[in-house]
Amino acid sequence: MANVPKGTAQYLTRFGTKTIPCNPYALAKLGIDRASCSFKIEDYLLICVPYQLGFKQSIFMASLSTQEIGFFQKYINHKGVLSISFNPEKKSKPVNFFIRCNINTIGQLKNRDNVGLLVLEMVTGPDEMIMFMGGFLENQERIAMQYGDYGNSIIRMTPETAKKMGYNHYATISGPGQQERRIQIFALTSKIIEHLEAAGAPSRALGSEVTYQIFFKKYRAFATGVINETATLPQGIVRTKSSLSLCPELVEIIDDYWYNARPMPA
Repeated sequence: MANVPKGTAQYLTRFGTKTIPCNPYALAKLGIDRASCSFKIEDYLLICVPYQLGFKQSIFMASLSTQEIGFFQKYINHKGVLSISFNPEKKSKPVNFFIRCNINTIGQLKNRDNVGLLVLEMVTGPDEMIMFMGGFLENQERIAMQYGDYGNSIIRMTPETAKKMGYNHYATISGPGQQERRIQIFALTSKIIEHLEAAGAPSRALGSEVTYQIFFKKYRAFATGVINETATLPQGIVRTKSSLSLCPELVEIIDDYWYNARPMPA
């Protein structure tokens, strides 16, 4: 371990069994260039995108027909080279990694035609890549704590507040089997959202699950919630209050808001 950076060993100890789901937020924070990710097997080069990243085993998606998946399954337990780029610090040039991997499985993504999944086991994990991934997971731990810290700190969505948060005055709600409907947010915390829907909005049962999209300049936040309260006002407008699951993008924006709103020292 003499040549292994101290931080690398610590991250492997803390997060060695954890994985990173490669949603748009994670890809943006890690600075992964989806267009430059590929996997080379002998003379074949498969263009792929990260689906789930781990310190020892990762999963990638590739555009493969059923016949092609069947063909490449003969390479299971063979080795290939993964090419992937990271740029979490948004430098002028990304850090490019070429990693020897063993092919554990090649299969089809459920309910997706012509999309294959490659399960790859890294023969060696580059120290710098481990640092990038460990730093991301460490930051997610901090965001999980802030999710609790800001749960009772209500933000009234006034025009001035929206400007400070970079909120674009556009948000939607949808439920299972329901079309998206635009909402007007009037109060928000990391754990609660209160909003209005125009007359004619569908009835939402207490305890039902819903999905929100909230458009900020920095992120488009995708949040899942559960209906806590709902009422129809005299004008027919529907008022709703929902509890929110952890949404890292939203917590990060709320943290920035409260940081910038704090009194400056004299």
